[in-house]
Amino acid sequence: MIGRISAAWARIELTLAAALAVSVTLLILLNVFTRSMGAALYWVDELAIYAMAWMTFLGASAALHNGQTVVVTALTDPLPPALAKIAAKIVDLLVLVFALFMVWFCWRWYSPLELARFGFDTGAFQGATFNFIYDEPTTTLGVPKYWVWMVMWAFALGATLHGTANVLGQGRKPGARP
Repeated sequence: MIGRISAAWARIELTLAAALAVSVTLLILLNVFTRSMGAALYWVDELAIYAMAWMTFLGASAALHNGQTVVVTALTDPLPPALAKIAAKIVDLLVLVFALFMVWFCWRWYSPLELARFGFDTGAFQGATFNFIYDEPTTTLGVPKYWVWMVMWAFALGATLHGTANVLGQGRKPGARP
């Protein structure tokens, strides 16, 4: 069951990452065109950077499901198959632990319960916690940066899902490397 959920979520992540890759290309082309016309749109650069960051994190999460991450096999290649399998499970477990820490860090960073405790008053929240996450706008777009940083939540939750499926032996495609 969790393997099917992980596979479906990985397909969504890859679809979004592909759409973001196209948008990065189009934004850069728009930027080249407007600059050559002498009417540069400065917000395009920033939007392209954010789209690339989102694309990268979504793609990295999906790669965990598909077993397409970068691996260094200098230590595991000489191992007998049984030990290599154990090493792969240890790596899967470490990835899951990392993902769970990412969820915890995002929780601490966004502090949703603290924000709710202050009645979603960001000024009171900032004054009490010295956490200014909800007040910082992007440089040219003027959008609150916490929306841009939501990709960390998407990555952390996706990596946790894929890591759990891999640890349970339901995630990675058969024959894919850890």
